[in-house]
Amino acid sequence: MSFMVPRPTQRPTLRAETRLHFRKLLSPGRTMSAAQSETTLEAKLEALQCHFTWDLVPSRSKLFRLRDKLEDIGTEEGYSWLGHIYNLQGYIHYQLGSTDDARSFFSRAAEAFCQMRNTVSDEGPWLVVNYGNQAWLHYHQGERAESQACLSKVDALTNEYPSPSQDELHPEIYAEKAWTLMKFGREKKLLAAGFFQRAIRMQPDMVEWQTSHILALVNGVKHSDKGLEPDILEKMRIAKEHDPENLYLAALYLEACAAKRQKIEDEARELARGVLKMPVSSYSGIKPLLKLYRMYISMDEAIDLAEEALERHPDERYLKRCAAICYKMRIFLQRDSPLEHSMMERAISLYGEVISLYPDSSLKRKISFANIHAQSGHGQAAADQIYEELLNSNLDPKGTQMLYNYYAKHLQFMRKESHKSIEYHMRAAAIPQKSFYRENSISILERIRGRNRNRMCGEIEEFLANLRTYNKEGTFSVL
Repeated sequence: MSFMVPRPTQRPTLRAETRLHFRKLLSPGRTMSAAQSETTLEAKLEALQCHFTWDLVPSRSKLFRLRDKLEDIGTEEGYSWLGHIYNLQGYIHYQLGSTDDARSFFSRAAEAFCQMRNTVSDEGPWLVVNYGNQAWLHYHQGERAESQACLSKVDALTNEYPSPSQDELHPEIYAEKAWTLMKFGREKKLLAAGFFQRAIRMQPDMVEWQTSHILALVNGVKHSDKGLEPDILEKMRIAKEHDPENLYLAALYLEACAAKRQKIEDEARELARGVLKMPVSSYSGIKPLLKLYRMYISMDEAIDLAEEALERHPDERYLKRCAAICYKMRIFLQRDSPLEHSMMERAISLYGEVISLYPDSSLKRKISFANIHAQSGHGQAAADQIYEELLNSNLDPKGTQMLYNYYAKHLQFMRKESHKSIEYHMRAAAIPQKSFYRENSISILERIRGRNRNRMCGEIEEFLANLRTYNKEGTFSVL
């Protein structure tokens, strides 16, 4: 059996689109002065520091996930990152094709910055990125005069508020760039930590920058084999003391302490009382706190805490999402413990509701939903139907790879179809997308081959050899 490996398909970057546009503008028939004017405008736009020039280039599925994550942060008045949230939302909505929403969010970002900084002037270096975003948006809408006006505002702000350090960006720009990059993968999180460090060096009195710097460091290394180094743990402790109201950081710090075998139960329960009083937000600390409970205190206490939060705010989708995760982990990680029918029904009900509340970013939730059905003992038909629908859906390469990896495990452990499971591990591994799921499928295939007890070991050996010498056409002989 042979199949073509799906190649990643990315929407052309805005820079690529811009070059195509300018080739049209510079076609015969246009005057030299007009062409020069457009070239100058292009150069100025390319030189801006804003979301359109930071090489973010997320996939469409990533855009939907980011959109939902930003909405779950909330818009609590006084939140120090509100302007940054609106700026990123504007960029995401533009990328998703909604120009009106993008324009609205950029406008709200400018208002939020002015309110948060609480200065005599409405203008300041924190607006440089926002005006850059607006310049790009106007340009893509064909509004040349408005785009040029935004560029003029950027020039005026950079002249009036030069960077304290020569040959470096203004710390406000570094901070927003860092905060944005934190939302885009491990490598960009580590890059974000470096930008925060530069911003803090020039403007050390911004507590929220110091906290976010630590969060970027922690998120950048949390999946590494080494875990958190002692120096990062100490930095977390110091940041927590400087920012005592940040309960998200407090929860992460307790989790890190628990991983070092420190006793944290009393502090965790005290922290829970504080988190429950906070406005609902993905930054309130509830999600890392629930993870701490599940891993180091009690799975059942984690469920009780999630349900208590839901009792206080029964309509909040983010809390439903957190509760659903707790039930899922209880079902999958404690399979040997007796499961009440009511618990399984509650998990199925919650997941169904959460998927409906996050309709554009629930691929992994749908996979979990299928697996919960299968685990229930009487829901195999429902699980098969969900997987069948997903397999027939139009997913990007990364999503397809994840689906194949999970489906292969479902086939192996729930349906006992080992040969078909191997085929889907091969399909996952054959997609040229670097990820945990690809590496996991390759590792599983290598273990099966190493045991040499499956009649498909020869095919696996051939497949792995082909994988090592993958040709540019992207075709594998699988079976």
